[in-house]
Amino acid sequence: MTILALEFSSARRSVALARGGVVLAEAVEQSESRETHAFKLIESVLAEAKLSRSEITAMAIGLGPGSYTGIRAAIALAQGWQLATQVKLLGISSADALAVQAQTQKRFGRINVVIDAQRREFYLATWQISRGTRSLLEPLKIVTAAEMEARRACGEVFIGPEQEPRFFPQAATLAQLAASRTDFSDGATLAPIYLRATTFVKAGGIRSI
Repeated sequence: MTILALEFSSARRSVALARGGVVLAEAVEQSESRETHAFKLIESVLAEAKLSRSEITAMAIGLGPGSYTGIRAAIALAQGWQLATQVKLLGISSADALAVQAQTQKRFGRINVVIDAQRREFYLATWQISRGTRSLLEPLKIVTAAEMEARRACGEVFIGPEQEPRFFPQAATLAQLAASRTDFSDGATLAPIYLRATTFVKAGGIRSI
């Protein structure tokens, strides 16, 4: 399976190509703006790996949480690709990718994966990580800034795009995770990971003058 992975959930956007769990190429851009040069990144990895678009059989998309604009852009691109080529799609948590990267970089022990949720709140998932295992202790949830500070005061370890040193989810990790997955999705079912309840405000009636 030749996998094209898109990870646009943070300020460091990346695209990767992998086959059989081996990463063939990766392209990265970093910017605080919302603009993503997705097709430029894709063409870069295809050229490096000496592959054509027609050889891509699956796509892995980072679903966040994180930049809603970036995640939606990745999903829209994957949806269009599937409509055109019937490529298989996999949505993967960007927070899970960060836990894998922590293990790869030998960050062992109790690790909190943290991503800014705005409104002085944070997405947080807690893992117990060792050389050979990763155990999820606390599933992804939203916590307040006060809880974050309380955990920090207790000496807990945090990693994430807004933590220091900054730690970004990578498309290469998504591609490697996707290699062993078979739970493919229809493009229409892909959605950003967003734990808050969606609310709508009905506009008031228009008064004539």
